[in-house]
Amino acid sequence: MARLSCPQSGLAMTVAEGLRVVLADDDILLREGLGSLLQRSGVTVIGQAGDAQRLLELVRATGPDLVVVDIRMPPTHTVEGLDAARQIRLERPQTAILVLSAHAEVEHAMELLAGGRGIGYLLKSRVSDVADFVDTVHRVARGGSVVDPALVQELVSARRRNDPLAVLSERERQVLAQMAEGRSNAGIARRLWVTEGTVEKHVRSILAKLRLPETDDDHRRVLAVITFLEAR
Repeated sequence: MARLSCPQSGLAMTVAEGLRVVLADDDILLREGLGSLLQRSGVTVIGQAGDAQRLLELVRATGPDLVVVDIRMPPTHTVEGLDAARQIRLERPQTAILVLSAHAEVEHAMELLAGGRGIGYLLKSRVSDVADFVDTVHRVARGGSVVDPALVQELVSARRRNDPLAVLSERERQVLAQMAEGRSNAGIARRLWVTEGTVEKHVRSILAKLRLPETDDDHRRVLAVITFLEAR
């Protein structure tokens, strides 16, 4: 659990006065800590819930401006919080939602962030930075979208892992891009100011790195171009 501290110098009154928030987390110590932190920052915590069902009841009864909810909630501790967030967005699209998670879960985060404005995804470890957390609450409540830096890094890493062109050098990517525009080796050579022989070497390297075997039915150059276009 993230430790909460509240140095007076770090708590600028950045949250809009009158902001009404509902908190949902089955960890009562963290929930109470967040509630106390937000109250001292000028936010009105109008309700707290320890499970998704109680959260939905509170939201329907009080109509908060913002909901702060943990992804994993009772009884199964899987995606109850995420399901509740989805239901809240369906019933009250004007309610901002800030989801907290112990881990950077790319699939869940992307599904959540696709919901539009007033959405945030933050790791619980980030809560220990009080000023940053309060600022995040403020931005999400105003309709912004906030993504935890750790999730951004995970998304970049995932894209690199899944990018079939990651094995190519920068020059090979340039050659492949020219191939995709329909240019011959001679045309590519003129465009990139290199010799045609150099282009031929790059093309052979591209085909080898993309593991495109030559067959009677498929032309490897065409398959390379298709791979390039699908990866864009």
